[in-house]
Amino acid sequence: MKLLHLLRPNLFVGGLILVVMVFVALFAPLIATHDPVLDANLIYAEEPPGLSFLMGTDEQGRDIFSRVVYGARISLTIGLVVQLMNTCIGVALGLSAGYFGGWWDEFVQGLTNLMLSIPTVVFALALMAVLGPGVTSLLIALGMTDWAYSCRISRAQVLSQKSRSYVQAAQTMGYGRLHIMFRELLPNIAGPLVVIATMGIGSAIMAEASLSFLGLGVVPPAPSWGSMLSHAREQLMVSPWIAIFPGVALFLTVLGFNLLGDGLRDLIDPQGKARRA
Repeated sequence: MKLLHLLRPNLFVGGLILVVMVFVALFAPLIATHDPVLDANLIYAEEPPGLSFLMGTDEQGRDIFSRVVYGARISLTIGLVVQLMNTCIGVALGLSAGYFGGWWDEFVQGLTNLMLSIPTVVFALALMAVLGPGVTSLLIALGMTDWAYSCRISRAQVLSQKSRSYVQAAQTMGYGRLHIMFRELLPNIAGPLVVIATMGIGSAIMAEASLSFLGLGVVPPAPSWGSMLSHAREQLMVSPWIAIFPGVALFLTVLGFNLLGDGLRDLIDPQGKARRA
């Protein structure tokens, strides 16, 4: 019964979607029926979905199903790496600002407010214009733009925790500041950060798709969902399946992360769920 109580609908549905997506990404070479890049044949261009091509083909005769499958690997990898970078930057700044206070806290708060005032995609676009398109540039641009939420949450949690008895006990025992921040405070504030990071992966995947759609993300012919949607614009009225399937995959993946994060938030803070209701 306790296990059934933990399986909240949003947590279960989000987890199920992500398990399927991770499975598809890990075993893409076994699931894909064609090579997503090399198997291009204009004879089969814009074939509708059928037995030969489960999701049809694009304007170059490439199998959309195989490209969507490999696109899951690209999107999940970029989303995880970007959010890991954002979380590390945000938590490091937030922990130090909340613990040390003073001028460093004011500086970090000012920098955080500045980052929150600039839309993530706009800032990433500016960086990508300087760095140029490509996966490496994409990771740098997105990994440096969306850390403000993690920073603000971690700082607020540290301010509420650093006067607790376990922190004072660690100080009395002579532990250094880094030990107290990362071995004492961080484990006790990890819950909200996990929720923010989970939802942030979905945001990172959406940002990657947006930049790829604009031609500044993953370089074609790599099967990125964003670039697939971009190339499907001209054929949208004639061959809508070229845009529908990568769009549905992108929607389900982002929805899965949002549902999982929402479920984790309700699980970690049930009183907060009651207040929101």
